[in-house]
Amino acid sequence: MQSAPILEVRNLEKRFNMEAGFFARFGQFVYAVNGVSFDLFRGETYGLVGESGCGKTTTARLLLGMYGATAGSIVYQPLDGSGLDVCAMSKQELKAYREKVKYIFQDPAKSLNPRHRVRDILLSGPRWSRSWAGKKAALEEAAAILEEAGLAPSDLDRRPQDFSGGQRQRISIARALLMKPEILVCDEVVSALDVSIQGQILNLLLDLREKRGLSAIFITHDLKIACYFCDRIGVMYWGELVEEALAADFFQTASHPYSRLLFDSVSADQTTRAGEVQTPYTELTGCSFAPRCPYANDRCRMEHPPLRPGGAQHRIRCFR
Repeated sequence: MQSAPILEVRNLEKRFNMEAGFFARFGQFVYAVNGVSFDLFRGETYGLVGESGCGKTTTARLLLGMYGATAGSIVYQPLDGSGLDVCAMSKQELKAYREKVKYIFQDPAKSLNPRHRVRDILLSGPRWSRSWAGKKAALEEAAAILEEAGLAPSDLDRRPQDFSGGQRQRISIARALLMKPEILVCDEVVSALDVSIQGQILNLLLDLREKRGLSAIFITHDLKIACYFCDRIGVMYWGELVEEALAADFFQTASHPYSRLLFDSVSADQTTRAGEVQTPYTELTGCSFAPRCPYANDRCRMEHPPLRPGGAQHRIRCFR
């Protein structure tokens, strides 16, 4: 891990306007991301963990400029040291940035065009990039990367429906690698796969990260997988980080009641579950987790806790 991060996310917010449809009310919003701040260092994998609806996928898509941020900044630090705010990039700057930051989607069956052959899927990005060196050279590189991802060069002439779910995800990974990115954003990349295949894909990503020196944002709802795959973990609830810590010993150091609930869910202990993540239609006032927290008191319901240091490389948003 280097002293200078490759991505600096500061006070990131995203608010979706609900003014859609004839009966929509004026001034209603969904507060999807609420003041998220973290750093991603070179060669590091940072995990965003939480239940569905907590804002982790919206945060990831903000990092690529797929959504425009309501407030905050995302500063990308290339090797030349020139910091660039993704939220203020022009179309050309954003296009160049997206060549360095690639998104791998959750369901490869939906992200791969079933009418196209694998060669067309892989070359669709490089064909319009600044590094396009011709079809012959691109096909040779595509065959090599497909083999690196665990498939055969002959698979270039097949279509996505000819492959299993795990093989399709390997194609998605190869498509991302073909642009020689610096950062991979992996959005629930193993959640749609069988348990036996999940381990193969995770080990492939670990090998590629080590070999290519990649940084990664890893989104998952499974804390067990995050602790295995990531270097650091940020737990999200109601669009904000409630805890951040090193992944290696997070099972012992996790202190926030929501983090403990997620661990209990993994171990099939559902006794602490008090509800589900609700869609945030209002700005936060008290603690976002207070309605589900067994330790909540009047202060928690009235005052919003800050994200404060809780130890070495550990931050927690809790008054306890």
